[in-house]
Amino acid sequence: MGHFIDEKRLKVIGGKGGDGCVSFRREKFIPFGGPDGGHGGDGGNVILVTKDNLHALSTLRGKVKFTAGNGEPGKGSNCTGAKGGDIIIEVPVGTQVKDEDTGFILTDLTVKGQEFIAARGGKGGAGNLVFKNSVNQAPRTAIPGEEGQERNLVLELKLIADVGLVGYPNAGKSTLISKISNAHPEVAAYPFTTLTPSLGVVNLSQWDFFVMADIPGIIVGAHEGKGLGFKFLRHIERTQVLLYLIDCFEEDWNEVFKALKKELKLFNPLLAQKTFVVGINKIDSYLSEDFEERKKAFLKKTRLKENKNVFFISGLKELGLDELKEKLFMIVKEEKKNKDSDQTVLS
Repeated sequence: MGHFIDEKRLKVIGGKGGDGCVSFRREKFIPFGGPDGGHGGDGGNVILVTKDNLHALSTLRGKVKFTAGNGEPGKGSNCTGAKGGDIIIEVPVGTQVKDEDTGFILTDLTVKGQEFIAARGGKGGAGNLVFKNSVNQAPRTAIPGEEGQERNLVLELKLIADVGLVGYPNAGKSTLISKISNAHPEVAAYPFTTLTPSLGVVNLSQWDFFVMADIPGIIVGAHEGKGLGFKFLRHIERTQVLLYLIDCFEEDWNEVFKALKKELKLFNPLLAQKTFVVGINKIDSYLSEDFEERKKAFLKKTRLKENKNVFFISGLKELGLDELKEKLFMIVKEEKKNKDSDQTVLS
């Protein structure tokens, strides 16, 4: 399996503009014609374009510099030089572009087919024809082409998903997303099975669906870079709702829930403010008699309600998954409706 690349540094350079031309009209019977030097062609641009069939920045592996073509110089007979060729860089939908030198976010490419000129080509220089005037009938001056724009970029991919799936390693996230969506992550009975983010489309009907993102398991200290989950937390920043998945064999469900929320908050406070649902997983194999007691204690401590924002499920045996899917879809639909309303008010 190829490496998943969600961050890439690039240098992009626009093409140099072509130089303007110094030329004079020379034809039979017109030995001393006036100036006819053409303009130089503009330099090519470096353009980022989103493609929906790309899911990582892996196609840019090993590439660090992109330079567009230079414009051609102007020619006699008032001929403008050809424009330099553009360089097209294809990136996944969800790519955020930053200026590495300033840290400024230049653009957020969230739509299929969206384009962004990352480095503009230099303007072609003017030929000597433009310098002709009543005083100077034979100017021998032309303007050289401008240098192209040069930038150091950082490309960061943030997956586009409706629901973000978070939990400790081995909480059953990969099993769950494989049961309710079209995703096929590796599933095994050991921590850190998930090494890269994955997306799955969860269908409720022909027309109703949402997209779920699974990231590597989060551990205590993830916000400090511990474990694998920290590196991929940005992939759930765009989600509408979070699903906290907790292994029912954990000693204290509430402590796990609080620890997960704390890690998200320390990484990005906005993550902890997102609408959420809790899933207590693997109930099919929990045979202890204290299950009902633990359930009541958890609901009391968190002030959450069963089948509203807490669901007791089994990803493996597919218990309670239909109810969970319906609830997540309802929340996603409502969040999108609220977001559209807010944008309408702002506009």
